[in-house]
Amino acid sequence: MSDARTADSMAIGRDDPDNVVARLEEDIIFGRLPPGARLTEDALMSRYGTSRHFVRQALVDAERRGIVRREKNVGATVRFYSAEEVRQIYEVREMLTRQAALMIPLPAPRGLIDELTALQRQYCARADAQDLRGIHEANDAFHLALFSACGNPYLVGSLQDYMNLTLPMRAKNLADREGLAQSRRQHELMIELLRGRDSWALAQLCVDHMQFSKSDYLARIGGDEADYPRVR
Repeated sequence: MSDARTADSMAIGRDDPDNVVARLEEDIIFGRLPPGARLTEDALMSRYGTSRHFVRQALVDAERRGIVRREKNVGATVRFYSAEEVRQIYEVREMLTRQAALMIPLPAPRGLIDELTALQRQYCARADAQDLRGIHEANDAFHLALFSACGNPYLVGSLQDYMNLTLPMRAKNLADREGLAQSRRQHELMIELLRGRDSWALAQLCVDHMQFSKSDYLARIGGDEADYPRVR
Protein backbone atom coordinates (compact mmCIF):
# COMPACT_ATOMS: atom_id res chain seq x y z
CA MET A 1 0.00 0.00 0.00
CA SER A 2 1.32 3.45 -0.88
CA ASP A 3 2.13 6.01 1.81
CA ALA A 4 -0.70 8.21 0.49
CA ARG A 5 -3.26 5.42 0.81
CA THR A 6 -2.01 4.54 4.27
CA ALA A 7 -2.32 8.17 5.37
CA ASP A 8 -5.84 8.42 3.92
CA SER A 9 -6.93 5.25 5.68
CA MET A 10 -5.52 6.44 9.00
CA ALA A 11 -7.24 9.81 8.61
CA ILE A 12 -10.57 8.14 7.98
CA GLY A 13 -10.01 5.74 10.88
CA ARG A 14 -9.57 8.67 13.26
CA ASP A 15 -12.91 10.13 12.24
CA ASP A 16 -15.40 11.00 14.92
CA PRO A 17 -17.66 7.96 15.42
CA ASP A 18 -20.65 10.16 14.59
CA ASN A 19 -19.23 10.42 11.08
CA VAL A 20 -19.27 6.64 10.68
CA VAL A 21 -22.83 6.55 12.03
CA ALA A 22 -23.89 9.23 9.53
CA ARG A 23 -22.31 7.38 6.60
CA LEU A 24 -23.95 4.10 7.57
CA GLU A 25 -27.30 5.85 7.98
CA GLU A 26 -26.98 7.48 4.56
CA ASP A 27 -26.14 4.18 2.86
CA ILE A 28 -29.26 2.63 4.39
CA ILE A 29 -31.80 5.40 3.99
CA PHE A 30 -30.71 6.22 0.44
CA GLY A 31 -30.96 2.58 -0.63
CA ARG A 32 -27.28 1.75 -1.18
CA LEU A 33 -27.74 -1.00 1.44
CA PRO A 34 -31.17 -2.53 0.69
CA PRO A 35 -33.74 -3.79 3.21
CA GLY A 36 -32.62 -7.11 4.69
CA ALA A 37 -28.95 -6.70 3.67
CA ARG A 38 -26.53 -8.37 6.09
CA LEU A 39 -24.09 -5.99 7.78
CA THR A 40 -20.87 -7.71 8.78
CA GLU A 41 -18.29 -5.83 10.79
CA ASP A 42 -15.45 -6.74 8.44
CA ALA A 43 -17.36 -5.54 5.38
CA LEU A 44 -18.28 -2.25 7.07
CA MET A 45 -14.69 -1.72 8.26
CA SER A 46 -13.55 -2.07 4.66
CA ARG A 47 -16.39 0.07 3.30
CA TYR A 48 -15.73 2.98 5.65
CA GLY A 49 -12.00 2.53 6.25
CA THR A 50 -12.48 2.60 9.99
CA SER A 51 -11.98 0.49 13.12
CA ARG A 52 -14.10 -2.35 14.47
CA HIS A 53 -14.86 -0.23 17.54
CA PHE A 54 -16.38 2.55 15.44
CA VAL A 55 -18.34 0.05 13.33
CA ARG A 56 -19.83 -1.59 16.42
CA GLN A 57 -20.75 1.80 17.84
CA ALA A 58 -22.38 2.75 14.53
CA LEU A 59 -24.45 -0.45 14.51
CA VAL A 60 -25.64 0.13 18.07
CA ASP A 61 -26.68 3.69 17.19
CA ALA A 62 -28.36 2.59 13.96
CA GLU A 63 -30.32 -0.05 15.88
CA ARG A 64 -31.43 2.63 18.34
CA ARG A 65 -32.68 4.73 15.43
CA GLY A 66 -34.63 1.77 14.07
CA ILE A 67 -32.82 1.36 10.75
CA VAL A 68 -30.78 -1.72 11.74
CA ARG A 69 -31.91 -4.93 13.43
CA ARG A 70 -29.47 -7.05 15.45
CA GLU A 71 -30.38 -10.63 16.37
CA LYS A 72 -28.52 -13.37 18.19
CA ASN A 73 -26.94 -15.93 15.84
CA VAL A 74 -27.95 -13.79 12.87
CA GLY A 75 -26.00 -10.56 13.34
CA ALA A 76 -26.93 -7.15 12.02
CA THR A 77 -29.15 -6.54 9.02
CA VAL A 78 -30.76 -3.49 7.45
CA ARG A 79 -34.19 -3.18 9.05
CA PHE A 80 -36.81 -4.86 6.89
CA TYR A 81 -40.46 -3.91 7.23
CA SER A 82 -43.11 -6.29 5.93
CA ALA A 83 -45.80 -4.97 3.59
CA GLU A 84 -48.32 -5.16 6.43
CA GLU A 85 -46.03 -3.21 8.76
CA VAL A 86 -45.51 -0.54 6.10
CA ARG A 87 -49.24 -0.12 5.61
CA GLN A 88 -49.93 0.03 9.34
CA ILE A 89 -47.16 2.54 10.00
CA TYR A 90 -48.32 4.75 7.14
CA GLU A 91 -51.93 4.54 8.29
CA VAL A 92 -50.92 6.16 11.58
CA ARG A 93 -48.64 8.70 9.91
CA GLU A 94 -51.38 9.65 7.47
CA MET A 95 -53.90 10.20 10.29
CA LEU A 96 -51.44 12.38 12.20
CA THR A 97 -50.53 14.30 9.06
CA ARG A 98 -54.14 14.96 8.07
CA GLN A 99 -55.07 16.16 11.55
CA ALA A 100 -52.07 18.46 11.83
CA ALA A 101 -52.77 19.98 8.39
CA LEU A 102 -56.45 20.54 9.22
CA MET A 103 -55.48 22.42 12.40
CA ILE A 104 -53.30 24.98 10.58
CA PRO A 105 -55.19 28.31 10.53
CA LEU A 106 -55.85 29.53 6.99
CA PRO A 107 -54.96 31.83 5.41
CA ALA A 108 -51.61 31.18 7.06
CA PRO A 109 -49.64 34.06 8.62
CA ARG A 110 -47.17 35.82 6.37
CA GLY A 111 -44.33 34.71 8.65
CA LEU A 112 -45.09 31.04 8.04
CA ILE A 113 -45.31 31.58 4.28
CA ASP A 114 -41.95 33.37 4.29
CA GLU A 115 -40.33 30.67 6.44
CA LEU A 116 -41.56 27.83 4.20
CA THR A 117 -40.58 29.73 1.05
CA ALA A 118 -37.02 30.12 2.40
CA LEU A 119 -36.87 26.43 3.36
CA GLN A 120 -38.15 25.46 -0.06
CA ARG A 121 -35.37 27.50 -1.67
CA GLN A 122 -32.84 25.61 0.47
CA TYR A 123 -34.46 22.31 -0.50
CA CYS A 124 -34.27 23.13 -4.21
CA ALA A 125 -30.66 24.30 -3.89
CA ARG A 126 -29.67 21.03 -2.22
CA ALA A 127 -31.56 19.12 -4.90
CA ASP A 128 -29.79 21.00 -7.70
CA ALA A 129 -26.46 20.25 -6.01
CA GLN A 130 -27.47 16.55 -5.61
CA ASP A 131 -26.59 16.82 -1.92
CA LEU A 132 -28.54 13.84 -0.56
CA ARG A 133 -27.93 14.57 3.11
CA GLY A 134 -28.83 18.23 2.54
CA ILE A 135 -31.98 17.28 0.63
CA HIS A 136 -33.11 15.01 3.46
CA GLU A 137 -32.45 17.63 6.16
CA ALA A 138 -34.10 20.47 4.21
CA ASN A 139 -37.12 18.29 3.44
CA ASP A 140 -37.69 17.41 7.09
CA ALA A 141 -37.17 21.02 8.15
CA PHE A 142 -39.87 22.10 5.67
CA HIS A 143 -42.41 19.59 6.98
CA LEU A 144 -41.71 20.23 10.64
CA ALA A 145 -42.10 23.97 10.11
CA LEU A 146 -45.37 23.36 8.26
CA PHE A 147 -46.89 21.02 10.83
CA SER A 148 -45.69 23.08 13.80
CA ALA A 149 -48.18 25.69 12.62
CA CYS A 150 -50.98 23.41 13.88
CA GLY A 151 -50.22 24.74 17.38
CA ASN A 152 -50.12 21.37 19.16
CA PRO A 153 -46.54 20.37 20.08
CA TYR A 154 -47.65 16.91 21.24
CA LEU A 155 -49.19 16.17 17.86
CA VAL A 156 -46.07 17.48 16.12
CA GLY A 157 -43.86 15.33 18.36
CA SER A 158 -45.87 12.21 17.49
CA LEU A 159 -45.73 13.11 13.81
CA GLN A 160 -41.96 13.57 14.01
CA ASP A 161 -41.63 10.12 15.60
CA TYR A 162 -43.43 8.58 12.64
CA MET A 163 -41.41 10.63 10.17
CA ASN A 164 -38.30 9.10 11.76
CA LEU A 165 -39.84 5.62 11.72
CA THR A 166 -40.53 5.87 7.98
CA LEU A 167 -37.11 7.33 7.17
CA PRO A 168 -35.72 4.06 5.70
CA MET A 169 -38.85 3.82 3.54
CA ARG A 170 -38.98 7.38 2.24
CA ALA A 171 -35.49 8.88 2.06
CA LYS A 172 -34.40 6.82 -0.95
CA ASN A 173 -36.94 8.70 -3.04
CA LEU A 174 -35.08 11.93 -2.39
CA ALA A 175 -32.38 10.44 -4.61
CA ASP A 176 -34.97 9.47 -7.26
CA ARG A 177 -35.28 12.12 -9.98
CA GLU A 178 -39.00 11.58 -10.51
CA GLY A 179 -39.79 11.40 -6.82
CA LEU A 180 -37.72 14.49 -6.06
CA ALA A 181 -39.33 16.51 -8.85
CA GLN A 182 -42.78 15.55 -7.60
CA SER A 183 -41.83 16.45 -4.05
CA ARG A 184 -40.65 19.90 -5.13
CA ARG A 185 -43.89 20.57 -7.02
CA GLN A 186 -46.01 19.45 -4.09
CA HIS A 187 -44.09 21.66 -1.65
CA GLU A 188 -44.82 24.66 -3.87
CA LEU A 189 -48.50 23.75 -4.01
CA MET A 190 -48.62 23.40 -0.21
CA ILE A 191 -47.30 26.95 0.13
CA GLU A 192 -49.90 28.16 -2.35
CA LEU A 193 -52.74 26.40 -0.49
CA LEU A 194 -51.60 28.05 2.75
CA ARG A 195 -52.49 31.39 1.19
CA GLY A 196 -56.13 30.28 0.73
CA ARG A 197 -58.84 28.79 2.91
CA ASP A 198 -59.21 25.18 1.74
CA SER A 199 -57.92 23.17 4.71
CA TRP A 200 -59.21 19.90 3.28
CA ALA A 201 -57.26 20.36 0.03
CA LEU A 202 -54.10 21.09 2.02
CA ALA A 203 -54.61 18.05 4.25
CA GLN A 204 -55.23 15.75 1.27
CA LEU A 205 -52.14 17.02 -0.52
CA CYS A 206 -50.02 16.37 2.59
CA VAL A 207 -51.33 12.78 2.69
CA ASP A 208 -50.86 12.30 -1.07
CA HIS A 209 -47.32 13.61 -0.68
CA MET A 210 -46.19 10.43 1.10
CA GLN A 211 -47.72 7.88 -1.30
CA PHE A 212 -44.79 7.79 -3.73
CA SER A 213 -42.33 6.65 -1.08
CA LYS A 214 -44.75 4.12 0.41
CA SER A 215 -45.47 2.45 -2.92
CA ASP A 216 -41.78 2.48 -3.83
CA TYR A 217 -40.80 0.70 -0.60
CA LEU A 218 -43.55 -1.87 -1.10
CA ALA A 219 -42.21 -2.51 -4.60
CA ARG A 220 -38.65 -2.91 -3.28
CA ILE A 221 -39.68 -5.55 -0.75
CA GLY A 222 -42.04 -7.33 -3.13
CA GLY A 223 -45.20 -6.12 -1.42
CA ASP A 224 -48.55 -5.71 -3.19
CA GLU A 225 -48.73 -2.28 -4.79
CA ALA A 226 -52.24 -2.63 -6.13
CA ASP A 227 -53.83 -0.45 -3.45
CA TYR A 228 -51.04 2.12 -3.48
CA PRO A 229 -50.23 3.16 -7.05
CA ARG A 230 -47.46 5.62 -7.68
CA VAL A 231 -48.53 9.19 -8.23
CA ARG A 232 -47.39 10.14 -11.70
